[in-house]
Amino acid sequence: MRGQQIPVVILAGFLGAGKTTLLNHLLHSSRGSRIAVLVNDFGSIEIDAMTVAGQVGSAVSLGNGCLCCAVDIEELDEQLALLTRPAHRVDLIVIEASGLAEPAELVRMVLASENPGLVYGGLVEVVDGVEFRATRQRHPEIERHLGVADLVVLNKTDRLTPADRAGLLAEITASARGAAVVPASHGRIDPDLLFDRRPARERVGQLSFDDLRAERTEGEEAAAGAGSPKRPHSHLHDGYDSVSFACAEPLDPVRLMSFLDRRPEGLYRIKGYVDFGPADPLNRYAVHAVGRFLRFYPEPWPPSGGVPGTQLVLIGAGIDAEGLRAALDGCRADSVAPADATALLGGADADGQRRMWGVLRYVQEPSTPPEAEQEQETDERRDAALS
Repeated sequence: MRGQQIPVVILAGFLGAGKTTLLNHLLHSSRGSRIAVLVNDFGSIEIDAMTVAGQVGSAVSLGNGCLCCAVDIEELDEQLALLTRPAHRVDLIVIEASGLAEPAELVRMVLASENPGLVYGGLVEVVDGVEFRATRQRHPEIERHLGVADLVVLNKTDRLTPADRAGLLAEITASARGAAVVPASHGRIDPDLLFDRRPARERVGQLSFDDLRAERTEGEEAAAGAGSPKRPHSHLHDGYDSVSFACAEPLDPVRLMSFLDRRPEGLYRIKGYVDFGPADPLNRYAVHAVGRFLRFYPEPWPPSGGVPGTQLVLIGAGIDAEGLRAALDGCRADSVAPADATALLGGADADGQRRMWGVLRYVQEPSTPPEAEQEQETDERRDAALS
């Protein structure tokens, strides 16, 4: 059984886009999950680190300029190794990059890590909706940053007219190369977009600090709204959709990989378990996809007698829920052509292994030598980031 890997999310965006605001919202909304923060400020006075440090005890400052420009990255590796210790019980690690950082280099650093307790959790690019066009004109590299992002947060939409908001969403979506684009105000996005680990037990009979903060925030908003015109109420989940898919029949690995290789624009996350049936009867496969990053983790079926089958959750912005379900329905092993079905279900070991080749490309074996492991990491998003 594989050990639990901690997602590492890179939070990037130009100066003033709202990265720290989004991060503080994430920390306030953790609801019992433990979030470790690495803050990388540009300059000798680390303002962002001081801002975040007042919100969480696990913030770690990485000074001396942009993290992505540092020649010696041992400090980053050391901090990540520290945070993955089981005693810390960390559920998510967020690296808040300097507003002048190069996101592709940060992605490279995380993907190059040999720490088995970590997994790439995606690049989140925060965009200032008010200043975006002016910033892009002054700094054309913003287009490149959008192109390597896994999730783009269009922030400060409360200060935009409906027409400007729609226009910006269209422009940014075109630049984001298929990444999900989510509108937000005051950096308020649903934490479930970034991670989904929650405390195993419900807290009963006592309020946590998270609960108290949530109540205080709601009370402050209610007080601020008293006697003033009501603004439209928005929910954190308004900007994205979640699609669940479950089936008892095994999936055909060739068909599933065809779906994953061509997954549609706006599909940000895929998580869950896949049953490949006769193609690999000994294992189920946990799947983790963020943007174009993809990993499979083979796991023996639980000894308690877990029911075979596939359970997946797909999250994105502007996605076609029914179209996704139909595409996954077409991946069922019983939906392949008769000639293929005979080979697939006939128990031919060689054919089953052949059909698994596409999946196995995205399985990172712990014993893989570093040089072979580097060749194995060929997912589309990483290639785009490093091109």
